Amino acid sequence: MKNPFHTAYNDRDDIELITSAKDGSKSSLETLVKKHQHYIYNVALKMTLSPFDAEDITQEVLIKVITNLANFKGESNFRTWLYRITFNHFLKMKTYWLEDYITSFSKYGKELDQMQDIELSIIEKSEIKEFIEDAKIGCMSGMLLCLDREQRLVYILGEIFGIDHTIGSEMLDISKDNFRQRLSRARKDLYQFMNNKCGLINKSNPCRCDKKTKAFIQAGWVDKENLKFNTSYLKRISEVAPDKSNDLNDLTEIKYADLFKTQPFQEKEHSKKLFVNLLSDNKVKDIFNLN
Repeated sequence: MKNPFHTAYNDRDDIELITSAKDGSKSSLETLVKKHQHYIYNVALKMTLSPFDAEDITQEVLIKVITNLANFKGESNFRTWLYRITFNHFLKMKTYWLEDYITSFSKYGKELDQMQDIELSIIEKSEIKEFIEDAKIGCMSGMLLCLDREQRLVYILGEIFGIDHTIGSEMLDISKDNFRQRLSRARKDLYQFMNNKCGLINKSNPCRCDKKTKAFIQAGWVDKENLKFNTSYLKRISEVAPDKSNDLNDLTEIKYADLFKTQPFQEKEHSKKLFVNLLSDNKVKDIFNLN
């Protein structure tokens, strides 16, 4: 899969697929969707902390993009056109319930403090290691919700997916300086909280993922029957988005960034369902003569 966030990405193949899809090729349309949907989904997941909401958002975005393909004349970069639509949707979409629930670092910190610490034996840690990892990813994703939407999106793109500030600024339609400033502020706020609360890097902090896992399960934050984050993946984000931010010099900040980059890149089976749903949309049917 070609990474559309990579500096070397060439959208020539996209243009060929668009031309073929406009001529009625269902397979070309499907290939075009598959090239981008997982990236859209994974960013949406980080934006909302909900696999279910991320699926719906991904479908909304793809319908919006596909039904507007006729307006794309090939005079600009398709990648920029597509992701401007995508990220503009992310910034203006309705507020999802977890965004209303997790509103600040101080509130989130208090929520974590209220979760009981339960010591696990070495055997227990081994037996529920998948749940512990799900708790860790979910907790870290919750931290992202403490950032406002613009900071959150810039951090996800610039730090987790390693998007170059030139490409990032184009996709968000802001200046390069603006992109860098927002990324810097997001890093500062997020890493300050983690350095004061989280024990993953700063070992002097008492909070540990394994100690919180049973409380997370009891609270419904971790579903033992249907893991939300530590599931349905073959690769980690660092493998599909190998670019690293080149303006990080602080070793501690690099370690915090790597915690997010080594999380799963999810390629769920919803991709098939999503494409079927796209084909059932009346606007898509009319545009590509699928009736």
